[in-house]
Amino acid sequence: MKNLIDTIKNIWRIEELRNRILITLGLLLVYRIGSFIVLPGVDSNMMAASSAGGGGIVEILSIFTGGAFTRASIFALGIMPYISASIIIQLAGIAIPRVQKMQQEESGRRKINQYTRYLTILICVFQAPGYIYATIEPEARPDSQFWMFTSIVILSASTLFVMWLGERITERGLGNGISLIIMIGILAQLPQSFAQEVVGRMGPGGGGLVLLLVEVVLWVLIIAGCILLVQGTRRIPVQFAKRVQGNKQYGGVRNYIPLKVNAAGVMPIIFAQAIVLVPMYIAQAFEEPPTWLVSIANSQGVFYNLTLFMLVVAFTYFYTAITVNPNQLADDMKRNGGFIPGVKPGKATAGHIDDLLSRITLPGAIFLGVVAILPAFAGMMGIKQGFAQFFGGTSLLIMVGVLLDTLQQIESHLLMRHYDGLMKTGRIKGRSGGAAYGMAG
Repeated sequence: MKNLIDTIKNIWRIEELRNRILITLGLLLVYRIGSFIVLPGVDSNMMAASSAGGGGIVEILSIFTGGAFTRASIFALGIMPYISASIIIQLAGIAIPRVQKMQQEESGRRKINQYTRYLTILICVFQAPGYIYATIEPEARPDSQFWMFTSIVILSASTLFVMWLGERITERGLGNGISLIIMIGILAQLPQSFAQEVVGRMGPGGGGLVLLLVEVVLWVLIIAGCILLVQGTRRIPVQFAKRVQGNKQYGGVRNYIPLKVNAAGVMPIIFAQAIVLVPMYIAQAFEEPPTWLVSIANSQGVFYNLTLFMLVVAFTYFYTAITVNPNQLADDMKRNGGFIPGVKPGKATAGHIDDLLSRITLPGAIFLGVVAILPAFAGMMGIKQGFAQFFGGTSLLIMVGVLLDTLQQIESHLLMRHYDGLMKTGRIKGRSGGAAYGMAG
């Protein structure tokens, strides 16, 4: 306890770090306040009554906006249109050589950021009316074309404002702003979900305190496993050749290339969930959907979770292949006079890195697939759906990844000013990359 108090005092003594933390908290507070502001003309009481116990796809989408999705808030779309635009641009960089070339230049990256903003506006213009028609009951909103137009403008402008908040947090605050905004929306649901679980367990036929404690222990163990998945790396030794320039000697040192066990981050789960949610969208279009469609769209069903698991494994390999380029690593090493001991430079080095990457990706992909379907197993154990979402899936991985990344930045500030780190033993590795565990680049 004394060490914790000393660490907090050290953090507070560093003026820059203190200001960054206060700015981050202030901007996140603005976001949370905005998530409770309902669209003008919408009956919030009727919305609350219609969304109570809704579950399904609405609850899955709402968890990323801190409940703003179901409240018909001005921040109902959240930051997700920007994330979608970022993903599209990333995929375009793979398929279109011109975009790939732009990503390698500073001026090109600025243009890409501008294109991403324009694409975000376009996505908002299409998503906003879809959200209004699908989520807000006709009785809870005005029947007016002018109201529809102004609501689309408000939802689109609010998404751009949330994007601006994220950029300001990244620039003047602590951590990656887009990641923190998504994480704070997820964390906002945790107290209420846990309270509902406690009430359910302590009520008649709920199982009592013992089952609740078992749930909490399992949850902590799953979080520990996710931390191992996020931080796990395989280090490849690299030797640099000695070279003499004048009276000085360069090189001759031994270094490492860290290959992450989960280089794809949370992207495979996002892609896989986007596909398996399609039957849910189709089922909602029917007043009485067919039985086979209901079974496919059931998030607790075998078909849904088996498909989700296989898609996560497949997308993990796909996204790792486009994230880590063994040929580029081999060329960079060769250009800088580096080599892997016992492996010839060039194609042999690229093949060696590719083989190692394939081996460590398999267990990482399987573990990521298991994490993706854990909420379904939690639901089968009788855990309420709200709290079950925190037992795995995108929510838990984003929380773990973003918290580790933010703590790593705090620790860097402490160590740079000759204070002890956050832990007496070991160091927080965090994540390489950034937004939303790789979601926003």
